[in-house]
Amino acid sequence: MVWMAGMLLSAQVFAQDLTVKGHVKDETGEPVIGANILIKGTTEGTISDLDGNFILPGVNPGDTLVISFVGYQPQEIPAAPTLQILLKEDSELLNEVVVIGYGSVKKNDATGSVTALKPDELSKGITTNAQDMLAGKIAGVSVISNDGTPGGGAQIRIRGGSSLNASNDPLIVIDGLAIDNSGIKGMSNGLSMVNPEDIETFTVLKDASATAIYGSRASNGVIIITTKKGKSGQAPKVSYSGSVSVSTTQKRYDVLGGDAYREYASQLWGNSLPATLGTADTDWQDEIFRTAVSTDHHVSINGGFKNLPYRLSLGYSNNNGIIQTSNFQRFTTSLNLAPSFFDDHLKVNLTAKYMNGKNRYANGDALGATLSMDPTRPVYGEGDMYNSFGGYYQNAQATSDFADPDWRYTSNKNTAQNPVAALYQKDDRANSNDFTGNLEVDYKFHFLPDLRLHASIGGEYAEGTQTTLFSPYSFAYNYYGNTSATSEYKYNLSYNVYGQYIKTLGDHTIDIMAGGEEQHFHRNGFTVGNGVDSYTGEIHDAVLKEQTAYATRNTLVSYFGRLNYSLLDRYLLTFTMRWDGSSRFADGNRWGTFPSLALGWKLKEEKFLKDVHALSDLKLRLGWGITGQQDISSDFAYMPLYIVSDDYAQYPFGDEYYHTSRPNAFNTNLKWEETTTYNAGLDFGFLNGRISGSFDGYYRNTDDLLNSVKIPVGTNFNAQMLQNIGSLKNYGVEFSINATPVVTRDFSWELTYNFTWNHNEITKLTGGNDTDYYVETGDKISRGNNTKVQVNKVGYPANSFYVYQQVYDENGKPIENEFVDRNGDGIINSSDKYIYQKPAADFLMGLTSKMTWKAWDFSFSLRSSLNNYVYYDFLAGKANSSTSGLFSNMAYTNTTPEAIELGFTGKGDYYMSDYFVRNASFLRCDNITLGYSFKNVLKGQTYNGFNGRIYATCQNPFIISGYEGLDPEVKSGIDSNPYPRAVTFLLGVSLQF
Repeated sequence: MVWMAGMLLSAQVFAQDLTVKGHVKDETGEPVIGANILIKGTTEGTISDLDGNFILPGVNPGDTLVISFVGYQPQEIPAAPTLQILLKEDSELLNEVVVIGYGSVKKNDATGSVTALKPDELSKGITTNAQDMLAGKIAGVSVISNDGTPGGGAQIRIRGGSSLNASNDPLIVIDGLAIDNSGIKGMSNGLSMVNPEDIETFTVLKDASATAIYGSRASNGVIIITTKKGKSGQAPKVSYSGSVSVSTTQKRYDVLGGDAYREYASQLWGNSLPATLGTADTDWQDEIFRTAVSTDHHVSINGGFKNLPYRLSLGYSNNNGIIQTSNFQRFTTSLNLAPSFFDDHLKVNLTAKYMNGKNRYANGDALGATLSMDPTRPVYGEGDMYNSFGGYYQNAQATSDFADPDWRYTSNKNTAQNPVAALYQKDDRANSNDFTGNLEVDYKFHFLPDLRLHASIGGEYAEGTQTTLFSPYSFAYNYYGNTSATSEYKYNLSYNVYGQYIKTLGDHTIDIMAGGEEQHFHRNGFTVGNGVDSYTGEIHDAVLKEQTAYATRNTLVSYFGRLNYSLLDRYLLTFTMRWDGSSRFADGNRWGTFPSLALGWKLKEEKFLKDVHALSDLKLRLGWGITGQQDISSDFAYMPLYIVSDDYAQYPFGDEYYHTSRPNAFNTNLKWEETTTYNAGLDFGFLNGRISGSFDGYYRNTDDLLNSVKIPVGTNFNAQMLQNIGSLKNYGVEFSINATPVVTRDFSWELTYNFTWNHNEITKLTGGNDTDYYVETGDKISRGNNTKVQVNKVGYPANSFYVYQQVYDENGKPIENEFVDRNGDGIINSSDKYIYQKPAADFLMGLTSKMTWKAWDFSFSLRSSLNNYVYYDFLAGKANSSTSGLFSNMAYTNTTPEAIELGFTGKGDYYMSDYFVRNASFLRCDNITLGYSFKNVLKGQTYNGFNGRIYATCQNPFIISGYEGLDPEVKSGIDSNPYPRAVTFLLGVSLQF
């Protein structure tokens, strides 16, 4: 008995004290560093060291060990004193499929410059619109939000702009359907209709070898969005995500307060003020800005019957802006059904999306009025005079007939308006609806499984109406008021069919695809409106539908093909060809041909590198291709379309005057823009993929640039005409790296970094032979008469600033209206202007860091732009701080301490000085997020509980820049008081049931 008890005791001690020693390696025999070894069902475990070895004490003989590492299939092995563990590469990750034009390819077999991005739920930040998920995440891709308007759009550029007047926007393809990227009233762009929570992956095609299969509209790259889908045989799963956020201003303009203004006015005029100042001290920015609260909700159900995966989602966002009255609401729903038949030989994919958007726009004039309004005046006026303005204070002028019993005051239109009244006396709303549907059918032939036929038909219908109501007490439409409505409608139809044959014969693999496509784009709209005399009820200044109605359309017909060839799974070749016919050009120029060729070499598979275990991937890519551009401002620029004259161009017959008709300017010689791209790239990976990345160099040349230019008087029916005028080139380098520097059982750290350098230069303009020839472009500035400070000129980047060179005194202070005589003729005139900098950055960088410790996660995203320049229009507009600048039309105008220090008096063309062109380089933190994840909450015997995560995010918390303006990130290069970008604090939760 004693002997038996001793044996049992020894067994018990042995069971408790088993120490497992093991070694983890991959299929090549390379040790796996940082593999997780856990006792199943517990949190007890360890990780493998630099040699792949591990020691795990305290294991029971009956325990099961779970061994896992990113990129490998997890293994479950019974515990034993010594273990040799072989991890096999996860085929899904090894053969990760990326979506390309009309198909997909294994990432390891891609020959073009293709980047796939799967939004990270832990570090994506606040994503109101789909474009928010791309900012700073992909090398070569620049995303600049238009401004801080709720639901606003963004400028997206891939490898710089390739056009001057035609669109520089990338082609957007959502679930196989190419989208018309132009928005309608209430919808900023084609991405607005996609709820970010529904997006599974972004794939960005950057070089011509990847984009040429799309031919038309692909010169500026392609963004392919794939939305989430259900899984066959999966029980229904319900997911919910919701958040509440609070937004406020990050920075405000520095203008004088009431006391400071009165003091400065006394310095200028002494006791001889031209008009009485008020006694108030009104911070007009306080009056229009607010702390805004917003909410967002999204719920989805996904699962699948045996042969019918499904996913249904609903989303609702209510986004209040930081300027009072501004609001954006969006309701989205998405349905995906993907049944399969005949043992998966026939697959069907049906996708349907609907979006309803409601916008309340803040009056765009309110912010400018806030910066100009006299700070000594109150928000509300006292006395009968202000009844004409709904009780708001307003600088006013009397009507001419003082004897009229209906005599009243009206707005002095040459002075600043009350910004609070501007917000509340203009009700500007838009309502939009967008429906998109796409049906895809894929059949793999029973008698020849290597051959498949794919067909799809899809379309989009969108409508939007913007209704604007001005009060009869308003500054803009005082007395009569005004109600107008602009409606826009569009529908697009697309259908394509292609066949694909894939066959492996020994060391050779071929993939041949060929097909055709047709796309139709239709758009129409009209505007109606009028004012009303509140006393007589008579209509005032009516705008009728028959005066404004329009309709337009364009069509693309395409044929395309692609050949992928692989030898020994090491040497890769891709050749594509596309022919596009566009209705936007005349018969002789209607068709464009767009070929591409790319080569790939998997260096890692060669004998001299196969045994270099530290190297997990190395592939060389070379590519060339031509893409086209026909996305211009007019669908019929080559045709003489007749228009009815306005009231100033009528012809008299007796006592009657009749409208005349004349054609618009037209050009029968218009043809495709063509962009030729050369690309060389290197993909690499080290340490079992813990470090991976790519390096690309590219050269892009665009010929036959489409641009609207001035033409000699009498040569056509307008002063400007759309022409093919020249050439443009972009070249640069891109670098991206993903790394996991630290992996332990409880802690991991992931880093991603990308870098882009791009050089843009116009190489030819055929509108003039003079070396000083240029074409004005860009937005107008606030001073001068419709003045612009940007031009396109040979030898310089597009949209460069064209200004005078400032002269400074001995203290480094600019001398007003004193410029360098650059041509030495003794006269300062337009011939002395020169190209000085450009808005586009030379360098872009993005950095994302994500750390996880047990159930906690912490992440942040940084984005940097270097050598981007901005015209400081805010200061230029305020620069005249003399008596003439502060008082005119019987009203005072506010100014800034910066303008007072400058001391300009408004002489000459001071606003054309390069002094106002500023370096606006910046480092912006897009978001900081802290989250906590939980599992199996309320788990019981029959219920597994639910999982979830709670998190807090700060969006746009800080920006580091030497630029003195409100925000250095300006898409147009003209900083003219945009809607400020807010800093936002968000608390969110996501649940999975």
